Amino acid sequence: MFDKIKKILGIGPKVDFGELIANGAVIVDVRSSGEYSFGHLNKSVNMPLDTLKVKLGKLKKDTPVITCCASGMRSSMAKKILLANGFKQVHNGGSWFNLKRYEE
Repeated sequence: MFDKIKKILGIGPKVDFGELIANGAVIVDVRSSGEYSFGHLNKSVNMPLDTLKVKLGKLKKDTPVITCCASGMRSSMAKKILLANGFKQVHNGGSWFNLKRYEE
């Protein structure tokens, strides 16, 4: 029960997105292709949330995945979809713009 409370409050170990990216994590941007075309991370892959399930085969289940979108809502849903489909290392990066600081 304590773990659930910590998760709700966002307490616990923080994810080092910079380290994940440096070690080869795939950044999956789940915004629409139109949103993506107006700005995105250079190393990201665009898989709009409504097409994610049919594109899962393009991702390796043993490679860490960071999901992102405009605010963190769709990327949270994408994380749940990936976890439900056997991906083990999935992290919600929130807004793509916040992840921009980790670009080389």
